[in-house]
Amino acid sequence: MITKRNIKKILIANRGEIALRVMRSAREMGISTVAVYSEADRNAPFVRFADEAVCIGPAPSKESYLVFEKIIKVCKDLKVDAVHPGYGFLSENGDFAKALEKAGVIFVGPSPHAMKVMGDKLAAKEAVKGHGVPLVPGTEGAVSGLEEAIKVAKSITFPILIKAAAGGGGKGMRIVEKESELKEGLERAISEAQNAFGDGSVFIEKYVAGPRHIEVQIMADAHGNTCYLFERECSIQRRHQKVVEEAPSAVLTPALRKRMGEAAVAVAKSVDYTGAGTVEFLLDESMEFYFMEMNTRLQVEHPVTEMITGVDLVKLQIRVAEGEKLPFTQDELKITGHAVEVRVYAEDPANNFLPDIGTLNTYRPPQGPGVRVDDGFEEGMTIPIHYDPMIAKLITYGANREEAIDRMERAIDDFAISGVETTLGFCRYVMGHKTFRRGKYDTHFVRDHFDPKVLEGTDPEELLAAALVAAELWATGGQRPALMEPSPGTVSAWKLKRR
Repeated sequence: MITKRNIKKILIANRGEIALRVMRSAREMGISTVAVYSEADRNAPFVRFADEAVCIGPAPSKESYLVFEKIIKVCKDLKVDAVHPGYGFLSENGDFAKALEKAGVIFVGPSPHAMKVMGDKLAAKEAVKGHGVPLVPGTEGAVSGLEEAIKVAKSITFPILIKAAAGGGGKGMRIVEKESELKEGLERAISEAQNAFGDGSVFIEKYVAGPRHIEVQIMADAHGNTCYLFERECSIQRRHQKVVEEAPSAVLTPALRKRMGEAAVAVAKSVDYTGAGTVEFLLDESMEFYFMEMNTRLQVEHPVTEMITGVDLVKLQIRVAEGEKLPFTQDELKITGHAVEVRVYAEDPANNFLPDIGTLNTYRPPQGPGVRVDDGFEEGMTIPIHYDPMIAKLITYGANREEAIDRMERAIDDFAISGVETTLGFCRYVMGHKTFRRGKYDTHFVRDHFDPKVLEGTDPEELLAAALVAAELWATGGQRPALMEPSPGTVSAWKLKRR
């Protein structure tokens, strides 16, 4: 029997935009919020927004946001009922969930067992193997050495992908095109996995050419009900990490969407999953899909799912954690419209997307119909070097894909940021690219279509001068010089306000 628990006070064990986003939903539900913050985030908006806030240590996350003993002490001191982990940090840490349970605090997320199984890619593949979920051909366990790696690679044929069993984010991952490159690729993947995750276990999969990254949002309650809230396309990536996401995918047919959704539900049921989770698939050029992994938490890109379904995923997470049943059945869920999200990182796309830390001298996010901005910064704040350099998530919604993309172009042009380089220019380039517009892109978009030189452009003052001269000629009946014609979106806020 499931016992219902009433959450009156919730602690958000995270920072920045996700902490603020969770707090807003909690407040709408009449739940008081507690922020925990590092010394670097003392003046952050999420700290001021919370009903109560406690500093838990210095800026480095290993001394603050990752020290769950400090977080649990705050829970006890302030009589907190539940903890929402957001994403990153402790969101997929089974030991943290167990410690909260022992302290009598609800963890807004799945069981420690589900996190442990799905947090290990090999264990996850083993768990779903008997549930009819398509798997990429490859090893069933960790590779023992070079000899086994050669044997497996020959059996599934090159190219192959070497992947770390633990972790993600592109670390411990190597594409190997031929046998002569296998030894070096294996050694590098093992070393990187060991350094990043403390676990050098790697496995081998067939490399899927021209893959698209499609993920399915699932939600499950403790009463045995599991539904999929359709898919997100996340194929625009740099360094195996997402930058642009959209929902729904431009290429899925209703039949394929149903198959992938049901496969995602099967993955969740294989570990008796509860709460929000995302099942990630690779989709090849033949429209065959393969299970990749499951993220046992809320995703960065969850807003696009919220936009097309009308479901507040954070509120639903909290209600499921309280023991409630899902308020809908699969047949009651439907897709309405289209949504696109771009991640605004403090990174320089012209310099291999390396972080560009600094102060937000200008920060004015866009507004208007169909525009949503999830952020955690204000003008004058400094982007801390200690954490992920994401400034904001910019989401647009439209009646169809074309309107959502057109609206994103306008929103990017209206986004004024100076003091740091950002990914806005790159995202604007993506929105206007014919490959993206046609929905014919894959995870190799950056490699195949992006040249940093396209972002160099002309000096903004020269562009304005050219526009003024052209306007004068036009007004006096002269012919408008073609070279002075500013391209759509060129003279935009994000470009004019760059440092």
